Amino acid sequence: MIDSYTFGQMVIKGKSYTKDLIIFPDRVKSPWWRKTGHLLTLSDIAEVAAKKPDTLIIGTGYLGLMKVDEDVKKFAKDHEINLIIQKSKQAAQTYNKMHSKEIVFAAFHLTC
Repeated sequence: MIDSYTFGQMVIKGKSYTKDLIIFPDRVKSPWWRKTGHLLTLSDIAEVAAKKPDTLIIGTGYLGLMKVDEDVKKFAKDHEINLIIQKSKQAAQTYNKMHSKEIVFAAFHLTC
């Protein structure tokens, strides 16, 4: 459960994170780095892709400046992964609504 999100900070189960992160069903990976800062590629989420979750939520930042490469979208479609791409505030709300109902992973850019 995500307690809160504001520009540059996310609180999950009472713990504050100030670096980009991936939420797995059993843990949080932070910091999470992408090869190309504001472009999410399939190699950036290889660990998530290997687990083939029911849903992958991508938070593209407070202003939504992180873009998602077409290869990520194609992979999700080909593997029947429900891919949700939203600005991070809305993505956090979506995660909270869905995480207890199915296997949900989430990748969040916390700033721009």
